[in-house]
Amino acid sequence: MSENDVSKRKVLAIVTNYGVEQDELLVPLEHLRGWGAEVDVAAVSTDDVRTLVRNKAPGKTVRPELSLADVDPAAYDLLLVPGGTVNADTLRRQDAATGIVRAFTSSGRPVAAICHGPWALVEADVVAGKKMTSYPSLRTDIRNAGGEWADEPVVTDDTQGWTLITSRNPGDLGPFLREVDSALAVSTQ
Repeated sequence: MSENDVSKRKVLAIVTNYGVEQDELLVPLEHLRGWGAEVDVAAVSTDDVRTLVRNKAPGKTVRPELSLADVDPAAYDLLLVPGGTVNADTLRRQDAATGIVRAFTSSGRPVAAICHGPWALVEADVVAGKKMTSYPSLRTDIRNAGGEWADEPVVTDDTQGWTLITSRNPGDLGPFLREVDSALAVSTQ
């Protein structure tokens, strides 16, 4: 992919202020920004986001650009939903977050969620009929919400008028980011 493919793309990452898995946020941010995409992080508040490593050890701190309540979903081309158990469990209880997810899916823009991130999609009631993956403990939640769960490094489902990209854990970031790149390149055409 050349830099021009995504240099005008805008990506929104939604998180809470504590507990997002460090690599699931920082690796995609660095990767996408390296390609020239504009990436904004929106959190519950504009206070620093404290990441965790393996859901336990303190990770790096990230300053969000805006709060979830201040997001205009129409301004972005792709939604990124990182995991981390604490982050994802808290994020799915934020009405602003589930509203953002619904805004992306109803308008046909791609959503990329990794690890526990798909919990926000389950809560937003948008997974019925979609094939996806996640951290294995979400399998039953996804199936109960009408989704089809698969144990694969990355699953991309283009049905129902919107693209969903999902991965299981930080070990799957390589294939996950290749699919994110592909979705952004398609949206530039």
